[in-house]
Amino acid sequence: MTTADRITNVVLVHGAFADGAGWRRVYDLLTARGYRVSIVQNPLTSLDADVAATTRVLDQQDGPVVLVGHSWGGTVITQAGTHEKVAALVYVSALIPDAGETSAQQYEGFAATPEFVIDVREGGYGFLARDHFRAGFAADIDEADAAFLADSQVPVNMSVFGEAVTTAAWRDTPSWAVIATEDKAFDQAMLQHMASRVGAKITNVPGSHALFISQAETVANVIEDAAASAGR
Repeated sequence: MTTADRITNVVLVHGAFADGAGWRRVYDLLTARGYRVSIVQNPLTSLDADVAATTRVLDQQDGPVVLVGHSWGGTVITQAGTHEKVAALVYVSALIPDAGETSAQQYEGFAATPEFVIDVREGGYGFLARDHFRAGFAADIDEADAAFLADSQVPVNMSVFGEAVTTAAWRDTPSWAVIATEDKAFDQAMLQHMASRVGAKITNVPGSHALFISQAETVANVIEDAAASAGR
């Protein structure tokens, strides 16, 4: 594959309870392969704020982009992905609402996830409970890395899950999905349903919700597939 055959810009969007640093392994793999990778730092204060943060990064790109979202980041890229530079979407164990839907609605009819425990504090911001963090979020990475993620997590304004997206970029943009089969943040049936509904090309991989770390190579490979396919 030559540079002329593929998209070379990738924008990575993190989810709730995390920040952009978690993408480091994916970033290293992609930049070593010649991609220009940018990482959004979501404030996690509202859907509009996170879409605006993503849009600012998209505006900086010098050509077509593969836009990637993990978890809550899937909702963000669904809205922000209507940007004129976005040529492909990659959902990494991510929420995928339709226009007019909220993130919370995606959970309806699916099983609860008791190991993914959110501690909502005064003011409506949520953290993942420290004593459940590794089991619920990062069961397949080493204890030290999981502890760092737990201690550096970014609280999310829980009201974001009740905010509806106004547009669904996947309706007009080719989509890919990487799904962790041991994800404890979402019911597996929910992840498969969302990705299938949008017609995404699905890759299933053993892993926890932190698959962007534990399965970074698979995630990078899917992004590269999207870059090549959309580039053609």
